[in-house]
Amino acid sequence: MGKSINIVKSTVVPLPIENIDTDQIIPARFLKATSREGFGKNLFRDWRFFNDDESKPKSDFPLNNPVYKGKILVAGKNFGCGSSREHAAWAIKDYGFDVVVSSFFADIFKNNALNNFLLPILVSEDFLQKIFEAVKKDNAAEVEVNLQEQFIKIVGSDLQESFDINTYKKTCLLNGYDDIDYLLSIKPEIESFEKHPA
Repeated sequence: MGKSINIVKSTVVPLPIENIDTDQIIPARFLKATSREGFGKNLFRDWRFFNDDESKPKSDFPLNNPVYKGKILVAGKNFGCGSSREHAAWAIKDYGFDVVVSSFFADIFKNNALNNFLLPILVSEDFLQKIFEAVKKDNAAEVEVNLQEQFIKIVGSDLQESFDINTYKKTCLLNGYDDIDYLLSIKPEIESFEKHPA
């Protein structure tokens, strides 16, 4: 059973770059492993280090800046484009993020994220820029995501926006269910239907 998500209230890591593809999220050379653990250390590897050398971090990259931390990654439009590798969602989750916010997600990335207990939240371009502005003014600014009520807000302001999510995926995330867990949760209904089909 995965980790359930309901309310995530956290500072954010801003990544105001558009068209971030899955090869930047987790470069292809790190796809050899088959378990989901350990991918976080190579998240945005080529953007984080000079010449693939962990002893030479790029200080201007947000993930290397100690003032930015939290469970929420806020990225520019068209996040997760490119190849369909599920490892991209694994890497983001393994790094410690529970939520990714953008004004557009590639469909395959979005589905991979939801299947791996990483909540992708689609917001308007205007709201996305307001988050970036809030963090630029104060790197300790917090964002609250409420999955049950389906809204995202900038804490301490009246800036809030609702978001959509597939009802089935919402149920799975709230309860920490993967597909098998969900079927087991409705086992009595399935057995009842088998005995008394409509």
